[in-house]
Amino acid sequence: MLSKFKFWFTSYRIGPDIPLTHFLLHSRRLGHWLCQKKFAKFDDGSEMRYGSYAICTQHISIGKKVIIRPLSMLFASEHGDSSSNIIIEDYVLMGSGVHIYTANHCFSDPTLAIYFQGHEKVKPVRISTGAWLGANCIILPGVTVGRNSVVGAGSVVTKDVPDNVVVAGQPAKLIKIIMRAD
Repeated sequence: MLSKFKFWFTSYRIGPDIPLTHFLLHSRRLGHWLCQKKFAKFDDGSEMRYGSYAICTQHISIGKKVIIRPLSMLFASEHGDSSSNIIIEDYVLMGSGVHIYTANHCFSDPTLAIYFQGHEKVKPVRISTGAWLGANCIILPGVTVGRNSVVGAGSVVTKDVPDNVVVAGQPAKLIKIIMRAD
């Protein structure tokens, strides 16, 4: 019986599909303790709310004061090197339902089901300090979101986002440059 529960402690996953981790996220203190054990880095003031998922947590680094809201999904990959392949820097705002992916399926052989074609090489994702990811946006492999930039709700980000801009749409396009009001 105990071997059944060992998986909950030794797996590098957090979320509703691992009931103990989901339960611990209901408590701010226990959730923070769990995240510090599971993630490559999980800094002070950060939280992962119940109902969110993280896959391959040993390859995810979370900076200071980041809140991973419910229904968000962080999909790192075990196919990469041992370094972090999702890096979320300090003071990043995330709406609910944000998805971040670092790898995709291969689909180059039309004679073979995609199921059998494996995965592409991992492409790390970086969310820079002060960025804001709107609700239900999707960040695809290899993307860097720049410092203090905004990704509009429901956007699909396929390319790097420069510092201090607003992007939105599917695929996300530049909407506005954020300039200091003097």
